[in-house]
Amino acid sequence: MIQNTALAILPVVTVLLVSVLTKRALLGLLSGTIVGAILLGGWGFFDTLVATFGASLSNETVHWLALVVVLFGILIAYFNASGAVSDFARWTERFVNSRRKSLLLTWLLTVALFIDDYLNALTVGTSMKRVTDRYGVPRTLVGSLVKLTSAPIAVIIPFSTWAVFFAALLEQDGVTVNGSGFGAYVQGLPFVFFGWFALAIGLLLALGLLPLVGPLRREQLRVDRTGDTLPEGLTEEERAFELAEPEDAGKRPLPFNFLIPIVTLVAVTILTEVDIVKGSAAAVVVAIILYLAQRRMTIRDVFEQAFEGIMSMGYVMILFVLAFMVQQMNMDLQLAEWVIGATEPVMHGALLPAIVFLVCGVYAYATGAFWDLAAVITPVVLPLAIAVGVDPVLAGTAVFSGAALGSTTCLYGDGIILASKSVGVKPLNLMLSILPYAGAAAILSLIAYLIAGFATVG
Repeated sequence: MIQNTALAILPVVTVLLVSVLTKRALLGLLSGTIVGAILLGGWGFFDTLVATFGASLSNETVHWLALVVVLFGILIAYFNASGAVSDFARWTERFVNSRRKSLLLTWLLTVALFIDDYLNALTVGTSMKRVTDRYGVPRTLVGSLVKLTSAPIAVIIPFSTWAVFFAALLEQDGVTVNGSGFGAYVQGLPFVFFGWFALAIGLLLALGLLPLVGPLRREQLRVDRTGDTLPEGLTEEERAFELAEPEDAGKRPLPFNFLIPIVTLVAVTILTEVDIVKGSAAAVVVAIILYLAQRRMTIRDVFEQAFEGIMSMGYVMILFVLAFMVQQMNMDLQLAEWVIGATEPVMHGALLPAIVFLVCGVYAYATGAFWDLAAVITPVVLPLAIAVGVDPVLAGTAVFSGAALGSTTCLYGDGIILASKSVGVKPLNLMLSILPYAGAAAILSLIAYLIAGFATVG
């Protein structure tokens, strides 16, 4: 078994290379798991592969994510079958009458649902894609806008799931302000540079003040030429699911058939201590009652559309299982320990915050580990910061910014997978579209951490 060596990075490199070269995220993840199994098990790699597959299937987080995506799949199928989404899209015509307004509303809704990045990534994409379709906005642009905003706003607002978790890490390692980790987190908010820069870039993109570059520019040119906002490469079934129109599309739009389940989803999620499974389940129940009462669906439709919704999420669930296999192999190969050991000698003085951000961002992007990364590296970084005379709060914010960067960009991270599904695109398309903008935010953040490091130590 190979552990804590440079070879531990091979599975991650394999995933990224194969995914980009073949444009198949599933093939990339599968290749990465095979390479990891060979490193861990040698000639017995098949047994290692089977054991890791079983561990991934029994992972509680995978179970939780499977419930979330299944419930959302059912809810989206009900929205399509009942005409709720198309009604909402037609209703917005009275106050959203331009491309800029549709994108600005997308950004504002993502900010408003700051409580959890899963909640806003899934809800906003589902809500706004039909609205933006009217103005020739590529679905990849909608997904990019949502994902550029979802994790950054969650790490900036101190009442989100991200903030609560990170504040607990600070307190656990003895970094407090007025006796609490929450106080330390609030004090460090101005230094969560990636969150602020990504939010600003998202807003400028929504307002049309930033140009479309790279894959987004090519996608916009294709949409302008063909009028098709969905990306190339989708199957006929996926396209039909995304573009399905109800039979009564010509009737007066009733936005509350969409808004009531969505408000239920948000309200129940918040009231149950940010339990998105309970929120999603409540929204599904409310949707069934609404649509049966109005005869927009029959009992048979309820069951048939539930099956369609579950089947539509099959690809996402397979991605999650493979992604967690890769993460488990990274832990078994002790990749985090090797990265920390390799970079710790240069983590000193004024350079510490910038190096921590860079290491955490690259690691999170490459591995899909965000909260896990923070839990592993924070106990190493904070004492080191104190020892070399760097403000530990500043060093902690560098870790959290790096985690947010990874969540925003990682191909097989749960955030990208959920956001891509909500707007009907492939994760690889979404990742490649986001990279130029997230990369710009990352470079600005690195410069800001360099300045802050020298300013604090000096």
